[in-house]
Amino acid sequence: MSYFRRATARLKSCPDTNPSPKQAIPEPAGTLALGAKSMIKTIVMCCALALLVSCSSENKPATPAVEQPAAKPAVKAAQYETGRTAFQRMFIAARAWAPDIKPFRLQSQFTADAPTADGKAGLWRASFASPSRRAMKMFVWSGLVGPDAPEQGVSFSAEDSWSASNTSTQPFDIAFLKIDSDKAYEVAQKNGGERLTKKDPKQPLTFLLTWDGSKNQLVWHVLYGDNPSEAKLRIAVDATSGEFVKVEK
Repeated sequence: MSYFRRATARLKSCPDTNPSPKQAIPEPAGTLALGAKSMIKTIVMCCALALLVSCSSENKPATPAVEQPAAKPAVKAAQYETGRTAFQRMFIAARAWAPDIKPFRLQSQFTADAPTADGKAGLWRASFASPSRRAMKMFVWSGLVGPDAPEQGVSFSAEDSWSASNTSTQPFDIAFLKIDSDKAYEVAQKNGGERLTKKDPKQPLTFLLTWDGSKNQLVWHVLYGDNPSEAKLRIAVDATSGEFVKVEK
């Protein structure tokens, strides 16, 4: 035991070779103040930079919009109708002129591109009489296009005087009009017209609708030729029954 006591006493008398770890040296108060000031300056500079960018964006002139070329207006296509279809459109317009109107004439005008084999035309004229006004007026339906063509749709002429005693302007009841111009063309073809259209597929045709007072009959006249008054062939077809009437020329 004496040996251990002597060793212990010797250790206590020896100097400490393992000093305790160094304590953290506190930073002086001035260092913290300098760091705070630096951070504030940084924040102020960022705010100023953001404000400058915002102002420059607001003051920057707007980029002018690139002008697009104006769209070209759509080119209208020519329209062609049968006599009965065109007549109905003109009849509605004529009723606005006089409620008691009565038709007495319907005629097509031939144009080179018209599908006459379908009984159609690009221009139709209808004449109406008003007994109460003792007047008549001509209405026009046009489906044509071009510088010299009437505007598409229905138009009308000036009012003119009308007399019930005039046999050339005898009105008819629209209930008689049951056969359209396409059917009248088919009948005319079978009764002489085909001979002319085989020679000339572009044979000009005119469709004329009038009232035959002597027979109390509404008649389609299918006229072959450039000039309706000097037609090469005239075929009469009953506009109510569709029956062939006669070859007029």
